[in-house]
Amino acid sequence: MDDQNKIVSDYYGNVLSSKEDLKTSACCLADSMPKRLRSILELIHPEVQEKFYGCGSPIPNALEGLRVLDLGCGTGQDCYIISKLVGESGKVVGVDMTDEQLEVARKHIDYHTKEFGFKKANVEFVKGNIQDLKECGFADNSFDLVISNCVLNLASDKKIVFEEIERVLAPNGELYFSDVFTDRRVPTKYYKDQVLLGECLSGALYIEDFRRFVREIFDSEIYTVSKSIIELHDEHIVSKVGDITFYSITERIFNLKLEDAEEDYGETATYLGGLDEDDFIFSDDYKFSLNKEEKVSGNIATILKNSRYKKYFKISGNKDKHLGLLKAKKGIKNIVATSSCC
Repeated sequence: MDDQNKIVSDYYGNVLSSKEDLKTSACCLADSMPKRLRSILELIHPEVQEKFYGCGSPIPNALEGLRVLDLGCGTGQDCYIISKLVGESGKVVGVDMTDEQLEVARKHIDYHTKEFGFKKANVEFVKGNIQDLKECGFADNSFDLVISNCVLNLASDKKIVFEEIERVLAPNGELYFSDVFTDRRVPTKYYKDQVLLGECLSGALYIEDFRRFVREIFDSEIYTVSKSIIELHDEHIVSKVGDITFYSITERIFNLKLEDAEEDYGETATYLGGLDEDDFIFSDDYKFSLNKEEKVSGNIATILKNSRYKKYFKISGNKDKHLGLLKAKKGIKNIVATSSCC
């Protein structure tokens, strides 16, 4: 374990005892829990919720029967919610390197198995480093979905993490995660500051460096689902990084080769329903209403035709005729400020 990982493990294993000990809102839930998940959250054991740290809600739709990997699962709150959603035919694996967090997660496996009415557990927790998923025993293409909640920023070598995600993610699979990002690179002198690192600030990725990783490793595109500005009120922290803007962002990336721009081929998509909601928000540019035909980019058409969402959409048109760059939609984007845990 390198020095940065030791700092992180100690902070989450010994320094913090619950969400109340956090000095910022960066590593607590910034987005309100979607309605479709709230009833499941009520079933999650209180200890799992109390000691869980996250900066979003990285749980997408259409999960039944999927193989899901949660990187930096902590006490397992997201794992258990997804466990209910994938059902007994699915499988959820949580990876974390902090013994104290894993102890809480494992302690409540039987509790949630019974609470969900399952005959046997469909979730397991593995101790490991998210930078070395081979050591965890995960084969190539072994997961349909990879999620993470405010953890990738804590990794000392983020490029390796994204390379490992691409390796274990099945073709047409999805990376759906929430994390802290910045509008500029954080000075290296803060990388081993325990509070700044543990609070998910000094390890936060510059958003443009993240974009470059995705193009190089996945040859795909990034779709932003939600974005919030993180407000810093601790004077000691502000004095160090006050000129940097931090964001809590939920992103989705599909393991599909996509163009590096949203090109227009005249294709349309019609949402047929079945995703627990009449309006399906794919990203901050794409909101689909039930049975309403929407113009989409070639990339979105490719995703909806090849991913697990294909049975929920009718795609019309093809890529025989190129019409230029598709103008981004407006009105869905929403950037809000957040300053407290919820």
